[in-house]
Amino acid sequence: QVQLRESGGGSVQAGASLTLSCAFSGRTSDEFALAWFRQSPGKEREFVATISYRGGRTDYSDSVKGRFTITRDNAKNMLQLHMQNLKPEDTAVYYCAARYGSTTTLLRQYPRWGQGTQVTVSS
Repeated sequence: QVQLRESGGGSVQAGASLTLSCAFSGRTSDEFALAWFRQSPGKEREFVATISYRGGRTDYSDSVKGRFTITRDNAKNMLQLHMQNLKPEDTAVYYCAARYGSTTTLLRQYPRWGQGTQVTVSS
């Protein structure tokens, strides 16, 4: 199985940029998709972005499209989320997730999760 560990969260002002990282390890020889989800207090965990094993396919939620970019480097076992023009509504705990096979935006299709990293955006 793939193990995941996020880092890079923090507190920033609106309009700032921030990059989250997710180091992956374990059974990485099989092709697996990666994704970012986020959860705000009192809300359900929601899809943010996903990327295929070789990076050829990416999908984004409408709320982050054009502001966030998901990338992965399999040689370095690293997934990243590059966030620009952050807004207070981006405040959440961000989780990376993995599944063997193709990308999907469905939370329940991802069996492997990291512990999360907090992002706080103030106005």
